[in-house]
Amino acid sequence: MYLDKAKKEEIFSEYGKDVKNTGSAESQIALFTYRIKHLTEHVKENHKDFVTTRSLTKLVGKRRALLNYLHDRDIERYRTVIKALGLRK
Repeated sequence: MYLDKAKKEEIFSEYGKDVKNTGSAESQIALFTYRIKHLTEHVKENHKDFVTTRSLTKLVGKRRALLNYLHDRDIERYRTVIKALGLRK
């Protein structure tokens, strides 16, 4: 399994305030980014897997919505997340 409990705790502790803070926008964006990278590799190998392609598209939309939320609420947090995750802009 690509995403186990230890990996989630690592992501939440690095991008959230602590391991218990799983609901912050930064930690959710980081988790979505990790899942998007994994699914992108899968779709590159299995280009006819349309269900996974749709799931990937939905995840990108969720991440974009959270990024828009963060951009509207606190631009500095948005910029730090973009820089830390290596997303564009």
